[in-house]
Amino acid sequence: MTARDGFYFYKKQSTTSHLPTQMRVAWKLQTAWMKCCPMTARNYHRTMTASLRLLIVTGKLVLAALLIVLFAQSVMAEPGGAGTGPSVVRIGTYAFIDNGKLSIVGTPLVARVIEEGWLEQELAKRGIKLEWFPIMGDTGALTNEAFAAGRIDFANYGDLPSVTLNAGGIRTEVVVPSGRGSDMYLLVPTNSTAQSIQDLKGKRISVNRGRPWELGFRKLVESAGLKMSDFKIFNLSTQAGAAALAAGNVDAHFVMNGYVLEERKLGRVIWSTHGKPLRLKMRAELWGARDFVDRNPEITQIITTAYVRASYWLAQDQNKEAVVHIAMRNGTPEEAVRRSYEDDKLSWKDRWSPLVDGIVVEHYRDVVDFARDQKLIRGPLRADELYTDRFVKQALVDLNLQNYWAPWTKGTEASPAEQKTALKKPKK
Repeated sequence: MTARDGFYFYKKQSTTSHLPTQMRVAWKLQTAWMKCCPMTARNYHRTMTASLRLLIVTGKLVLAALLIVLFAQSVMAEPGGAGTGPSVVRIGTYAFIDNGKLSIVGTPLVARVIEEGWLEQELAKRGIKLEWFPIMGDTGALTNEAFAAGRIDFANYGDLPSVTLNAGGIRTEVVVPSGRGSDMYLLVPTNSTAQSIQDLKGKRISVNRGRPWELGFRKLVESAGLKMSDFKIFNLSTQAGAAALAAGNVDAHFVMNGYVLEERKLGRVIWSTHGKPLRLKMRAELWGARDFVDRNPEITQIITTAYVRASYWLAQDQNKEAVVHIAMRNGTPEEAVRRSYEDDKLSWKDRWSPLVDGIVVEHYRDVVDFARDQKLIRGPLRADELYTDRFVKQALVDLNLQNYWAPWTKGTEASPAEQKTALKKPKK
């Protein structure tokens, strides 16, 4: 159990009536201290728990209370303690190996934030160090673990893992949306005759369960009038699924970045969300730990403004070629990058919109409903608890960009019936 796990364990206790009076009082004292100083509690939880057990057992309740006060006062006085704000801000982001070296410039948005240097400079003015926390492999699970252990304050990652994290009691929220979503692809082996999802009924399909694109696959299946039980589902990671597809060990592979596999002749795309309504796409955002955001709104605003500045730079037509080359740094073939960015239904400017608008709201309603339906979450969770727009709104004002991006509204895209038809049509 991590320190933060311990904090939420105490929060979840609904009653202490079964405990002796001294233990009840001591428990309440420690819980109150954790609520008022969660960052302090995270750092000193194990020490406090051991000390309280010893003192409670010996009946020295007064000494236990005094120890709590002394610990709180001593840590509040330290640099970076709860009273002075953090000395370090850690942001988790996708990382990869580039020519034998670790690179954290995983997406054009993060790359621009890093390379512009504005965020690092603004935090340094306040005596705060910026650290980028590299995450490789299963980014969803690893990011959730980092949030739960208190190793990061923010992270760039996808929707479904974030929802399961919040339902488990570790609260985070979308601080800056990362554009208008990412595309998902259904691929078959290059020698397959399949042309649609209907042709794959009864076949073996690789889908990484619990990842953001699982919801997209289910939408595709249901739009075709089929059920998940109509397929033999293999829960494989992105890399393992691609290898299985190339070797002919599965009949189809559902994943993001499908053009990469097609350019490398590892599969053939028969369907994708490319060029289809935004509601069908998966999303990844900048998420912030709720307790950090609530305690440090000024710092959160600086981080948000840095991301909105970066979004504006990416949205400029004159920077498109630079963005393409940034996207190629992780080894993605140039043609795959260019194909993914060519979309007649989505302008280059709108692709990078950071607005918290209707498409974000509806998307997370869908994700929460899906997670509950699949029993991935059991606790109470509302979609409107997962995002905030106050920081993006202020950033747009500060940068004089209030009218630069148009918000998404109902009626600007295909109707539900038209979307269902779009789901069935393969991308040519």
